[in-house]
Amino acid sequence: MNVAELWQTLDGLPWLLVALLPLIFFQRALHRELQAVFLLLTRRADISIALFSLILFPGVLLHELSHFVMAKVLRVRTGKFSLVPRSLGDGRLLMGYVETDPSDFLRDALIGAAPLLAGGVFVAYAGSQRLGLLSLWGDFSVTLLVDAVLALFAQPDFWLWFYLTLAVSSTMLPSSADRRAWPGLVLVLIVVSGLALLVGAGPWMLMNLAPGFNGALRAVAVVFGISGAIHFVVLVPVYALRRLLSRIFGLDVV
Repeated sequence: MNVAELWQTLDGLPWLLVALLPLIFFQRALHRELQAVFLLLTRRADISIALFSLILFPGVLLHELSHFVMAKVLRVRTGKFSLVPRSLGDGRLLMGYVETDPSDFLRDALIGAAPLLAGGVFVAYAGSQRLGLLSLWGDFSVTLLVDAVLALFAQPDFWLWFYLTLAVSSTMLPSSADRRAWPGLVLVLIVVSGLALLVGAGPWMLMNLAPGFNGALRAVAVVFGISGAIHFVVLVPVYALRRLLSRIFGLDVV
C-alpha cells in the first residue's frame, strides 16, 4: 500500500476538511452577529444571552441529552444536568452541561462525541429527507438550480425543519471539554494502525476497512456541508440587520 493508493481510497477526508472549515467560520460568525443584534435591541447582556440560548435551545437539548444517554449506555455515572445558560466571564457562553464521572479514554471519547453523532444523524435526515437539500447538488444549470431552490419551499413544514436543522447543526460540534479524551484515542489508533502496517496487514486494511471508513468520512462531509450552507444562508440577513441597527442607533458591538 502506497500513499497514492491510500489517498485515493480515503478521498472523503479532503471533502470533510473542505466542509468543516467553512462550517466553523460561518457558525462562529452567526453566533457573534445574533448576539450583537440582541444586544443592540435590548442593551442588556443577560437578556441577549437568554434570547440567543432560546433560539438554539433544541440543539442544546439534543447536545446535552446525547451526552447523558451515551453515558448511561456506557455505564458511566452522571451528576448534574443543566440547560440554563451562563457566561464564563472570558467571552465564552456555557449553554448547558452534563456532569459525568471520569472513565477510561474510550468511553470518555464516545461520550464527548455523542452530540456530533446524534446531531449528524438529525442533520443528515432533515437535510436530505425533509428539506431536500441534496437536490441542489450535481446540476449547475442556473434555470434548474433556481427551480430546485423554489421547490424547497414547497416541502412540508419547510421552515420548521430549517430552523431545527440550524439549531442542531449550530450546537453539535463538541466543545473543548468534550474533546479532552480524543488525543488519547487518536494516539492508540495511530499506534495500532502502525503495528498492523509493520506486520503486513496494510493490503487487508485497504481492502476491508478503508472503504467503510471512507464512506463515514463522506457522510460526515455531507452533514458539515449542509450545516455550513444553512449557516451561511442565515448569516447574510442577520449580518445586514446588525449593520442596519448599528447605523440606526449609532452604536456597534465590539
